[in-house]
Amino acid sequence: MLKLRRYWEWGRLLSRDADKRIVDRVRSRPDAIESVGHEQRLWRRFYPPTGREGLVPLAFVFADTTEAKVANTVAVLEEAGRRYWAPRRYDTYHRGITARDYGQAVPVVLTTLEQLQEHGADAAVWRRLGRTGEQKLTAALDNPDGDVLFRDQEARADAAEEQRRGAEREERRPVCMRCGRKFTDQRWEETTARGGAWTAGDASVCGACHADDVARKEAAAEAARLQAALPPEPEDDPESDRGRGWFRRRT
Repeated sequence: MLKLRRYWEWGRLLSRDADKRIVDRVRSRPDAIESVGHEQRLWRRFYPPTGREGLVPLAFVFADTTEAKVANTVAVLEEAGRRYWAPRRYDTYHRGITARDYGQAVPVVLTTLEQLQEHGADAAVWRRLGRTGEQKLTAALDNPDGDVLFRDQEARADAAEEQRRGAEREERRPVCMRCGRKFTDQRWEETTARGGAWTAGDASVCGACHADDVARKEAAAEAARLQAALPPEPEDDPESDRGRGWFRRRT
């Protein structure tokens, strides 16, 4: 148990060349180390990236002991050492996320010397704390319910949320009071944007009906303009008609 705790604490130490701002932040608030990437930590100066979430794995190999004692030790490690090896819930607002965050956990695997001698280290002789059954080492260290699953579930949740918001938006989309068609996004924006009422015209009609209104107004204005441009019609002169009557030839 002491070894596991010290291993976990060592995995949380910053490297000597870590950014000074990060060092100061962690000194003032030790839990801030959990937001610091592993490339800034001391263990990365001794070990290459593991390719998995979490700290460097820790293996326990039991020798010259009984199965009962091994089972008892495993039970103690799982219960008392849960803080060090167990994954956490992801900090997300999405519901239904079953993935677990292994980013701050020490992967702990166990086996016995007898199993290694009989089957070899590549065989399914390793048990991971928090799991049942024995696996091959690679499978035991993998996190099928970890980061990869989280990204998939988060993407699905984001898509579902986007679909829900889209459906709610469609329910609010205005309908033209004249023809019954739904507003386009552009028309909706025109009728609701600040200052848009000056150019949107009748806000109860869709873009097509509004275009018809504009076309009718423009046609009426053009007709009025053309009418105003016509020359005045000549008026009849009653005096000229009277004069022609005096000199009309008799037949």
